[in-house]
Amino acid sequence: MILGVVLGAGVFCIWWSFWPQEPSTTSRAPGWSGTTRDALVGAGFARVTPGGLVIAAAVFALASWVVAAGLTRSPMIALCLAVMASRGPFAWVHSRARKRSARLRDAWPEAIDSLASGIRAGLSLPESLAKLGDRGPEHLRPAFTAFARDFRATGRFDDCLDTLKSRLADPVADRIVESLRVTRDVGGSDLGRVLRALGSFLRQEAQTRGELEARQSWTVNAARLSVVAPWVVLILLSTRAEAAAAYNSPAGVTVLALGALSTVLAYRLMVRMGRLPVESRVMR
Repeated sequence: MILGVVLGAGVFCIWWSFWPQEPSTTSRAPGWSGTTRDALVGAGFARVTPGGLVIAAAVFALASWVVAAGLTRSPMIALCLAVMASRGPFAWVHSRARKRSARLRDAWPEAIDSLASGIRAGLSLPESLAKLGDRGPEHLRPAFTAFARDFRATGRFDDCLDTLKSRLADPVADRIVESLRVTRDVGGSDLGRVLRALGSFLRQEAQTRGELEARQSWTVNAARLSVVAPWVVLILLSTRAEAAAAYNSPAGVTVLALGALSTVLAYRLMVRMGRLPVESRVMR
């Protein structure tokens, strides 16, 4: 019986080998988990998982509900405030990630120039990358210092590049890393010219984006203030017993539900209209 099972498995494997599967050439867009993980890495919380962030948001929402219920004496108002407060940890993480992305956007042209200079001076690719840990932009030094340490410990260039991409979690870093990988694998003398062209493009992009963000910031801040202001007024009104009792009634719950829905729709519309194009990571 055992011999029959082994023979059948062997025949199945031979039959399966005649039907090779075509590798997928299209890259899937990262889902919520991948995007959140990149944001956590960018915010400096690489050890926190997306699930841990969800738990933190739930704990923050529960604490907000307890505090708001004690202040307003209205469970429904406290529930609305707790739902909005649950977005606090996510907003904080994404805000830190955006600030870090802006710093990297300003630092990459200098790093690319240093890398191109090292390659032009005759240094090997690992040595040029390791030098960025000492002489590169300050915001990029920790990642490249860790790359140098990993390469000295293992000597596996490809694996160290993959780890570097994970640490940086940045689309520009992905492009640079893959250019270096291709150059090391197949050779070529165009890497210096490619890096210089990329550095020039990134400088122009950073300048243009900085001007757009400066003009947009006051509009976005005014929109956020207009979203928060009605709820601040509601909290002040709910400190009165009769106002809290009114919002605990069915009509008051309906008003709160419509107000919360309008707030969410208005905020999402504001974010969608004011969002600048963001380069995604297609070379993970």
